[in-house]
Amino acid sequence: MSVRTTTRRRQLGAMMRKLRARKGLTLEDAGRLVGVSKATVSRYETQAGPVRWIVVEALCREYGATDAERRAVVDLAKDAKQQGWWSSFADSIPESMNLLLTLEDEAVHEDHFSCVYVPGLLQTRAYNTALQKANEVPLEPEEIERLVNIRMKRQEILRRPKPPRLWAILDESVIRRVVGSPATMNEQLGRLLEANESPHITLQVLPFAKGAHAAALGSFVTFGGKEPALDVVYVDFHTGSLFLEKEEELERYRLAFEYLRAQALDMEASSSMIHRIRQEL
Repeated sequence: MSVRTTTRRRQLGAMMRKLRARKGLTLEDAGRLVGVSKATVSRYETQAGPVRWIVVEALCREYGATDAERRAVVDLAKDAKQQGWWSSFADSIPESMNLLLTLEDEAVHEDHFSCVYVPGLLQTRAYNTALQKANEVPLEPEEIERLVNIRMKRQEILRRPKPPRLWAILDESVIRRVVGSPATMNEQLGRLLEANESPHITLQVLPFAKGAHAAALGSFVTFGGKEPALDVVYVDFHTGSLFLEKEEELERYRLAFEYLRAQALDMEASSSMIHRIRQEL
């Protein structure tokens, strides 16, 4: 099995670059301050090869990182090689899914905006099976079953003793689009109603009546870590996926989500709308 760059390693590199740039140091300057070569500092920032957490901590101190930033980065360095439960699938899943699963596994909170389908963490088995069968490239039954099993396994993070805080905003089209069959959709809407009763899940519906909104270009997810500087936005396109981590990109999506929360129905009204649409089925 090939060893892929973990998202911990990827985030570590991004944070080390960000902290050094904020301090205004060159690679050579940074290396000289802690007694390592320019090449070593560069390697730490470009996800290549192993890292020593004690060097990472020393660099953070020279960069003037806050205590919270330093702890978060050192934790990343200590666990940079750690693989998740999905590592056995690594050779048969795309790199984008490898990154997505790692982000999801480590998130403290997740903010979802969905304009086409129910977020993966809230999908029923029948609903996800119907989605896999709708793939433009027909999949073999065994492959469909494998992909559905991965999706169901992902949902176990919501049953942890300390699950991530999940906030999902669904465009009205998501709950009106009948995926699979009326019976499948009935079950799926029931799952959403149950989810909105959970203490760690907030679900809102953005009704058609609200018109244009702040995320008209598509669905996205913000994965939040222990430190905001480690947040990543995931944008899924039909032709691929983007992982955004620049501060200006993060702020744009954070602001969009705040607008969406303000435009969407509150939890009670959202559940009432889902219940009405379920009855129509």
